[in-house]
Amino acid sequence: MSSVNLSSILTALGSSSSGIDVESAVEQALSAESGPLTGWANQQSTLQTQTSDINSIESDITTLENSLQALSNPAGVMSSMTATSSDSNIVSASAAAGTDAGTHVIEVNNLATSDSWYSTDVASSTTDLAAGTFNIQVGSNTPITVATGSGVNTLSDVANYINAQNAGVSASVVTDASGARLALVSTSSGAANNFTVSSGSGLTFTEATKGKDASLTVDGIPIDSASNTVTGAVNGLTLNLAGASTGTQVSVTVAPDETDVSQAVQAFVSAYNTVIGDVNTQYTVSSSNEEGPLAGDPAISSLQSMLLGVGSYSTSGGTVSTLADLGISMNNDGTLTVDDSQLSNAIQNNYGAVQTFLQGTSSNGFASTLNTQLKTLTDSVSGAFTVDLQSISAENTDLQGQINNFETYLTSQQTYLTNEYNKADIALQELPIEEKQLDAELGISSSSSSS
Repeated sequence: MSSVNLSSILTALGSSSSGIDVESAVEQALSAESGPLTGWANQQSTLQTQTSDINSIESDITTLENSLQALSNPAGVMSSMTATSSDSNIVSASAAAGTDAGTHVIEVNNLATSDSWYSTDVASSTTDLAAGTFNIQVGSNTPITVATGSGVNTLSDVANYINAQNAGVSASVVTDASGARLALVSTSSGAANNFTVSSGSGLTFTEATKGKDASLTVDGIPIDSASNTVTGAVNGLTLNLAGASTGTQVSVTVAPDETDVSQAVQAFVSAYNTVIGDVNTQYTVSSSNEEGPLAGDPAISSLQSMLLGVGSYSTSGGTVSTLADLGISMNNDGTLTVDDSQLSNAIQNNYGAVQTFLQGTSSNGFASTLNTQLKTLTDSVSGAFTVDLQSISAENTDLQGQINNFETYLTSQQTYLTNEYNKADIALQELPIEEKQLDAELGISSSSSSS
């Protein structure tokens, strides 16, 4: 009988004379079993992409909702008004939101002035003054007393002291060729803020300008104002008086702020186009003939229907009943384009109709309607996208549980296979010895039989 050669067996088993590569063998065995992990990982990757896309779309929808809110808010941009003066060198104006449109005729007879006084001169602002006191009284207020010679020794000291009292009078030192003088000016214009100064400390005071109220007429009605900023004469309108010209009538026209309204409409169109672009991306077929990860999501389909529906939205009656009446048209891909000239014309000539179309009569206009529809998707409790994200999160949690369980199983398999292959390796390492023993025994038996 020929001897048994085990080297071919070891080679077939993928081992050298040193035995089995246990680590490699276990790794190959586990790799064959770990196929499900790849599938689950791919599913998780898809879920992550879906989550990211939904969050991105929701963010863009929020911008769209904000633009609609600006248009639907009765106290928002649609109530923004502007005031234009026919002669801003005499009077300019500004209008608060909601100010009634119209034209007002303003005539300014004289501006409001502030009372002012000055002292006799001394050599310089740092010249020591004689000890003494003088009083300053604004209107019927309690006089303030200024004492010199006890820390308040110079005109600069006096000015600093008066300013620190916040008594309605501003003090400064004016210096020219004849010396330095203390200048006092009321911090508020108008006759009610006139003040008196008593003489003392070697200083004599002279009134330079008598403070007086502004005198004007608004739509023929005489108005007096302590300030050159006149409020309250016309509700919501602020008049800024810049010059006086008796007999000159200035027209101040209050009208909707076309620029603000136009920018708000443009902001809506821009936000809308961003969202419809997000939707179009999900339905675009890639080079691998696949749509976006949310193409089959009912929420995306609903969003698309809402957005495309704005093209056919209309109200009954009115000169502005569709977006087209505002110069807004829909393109083949669902995006919107604005005709700036037509939009401007609508705002200028049919502002009331524009406002009614956008806001309705009781928050039921175009802007509010679309905003309400979008909320069914983005509501933080029951919105379709909120439900989507919750479902995706739950699915991802389930997948992670399966992955964790399977990885635990693979760990136990690794331990089991390592033990088994180690046993096999030991057995293979012992085979050459056994082979020699067998050959020896066979040799003895053959010799014995031949004799």
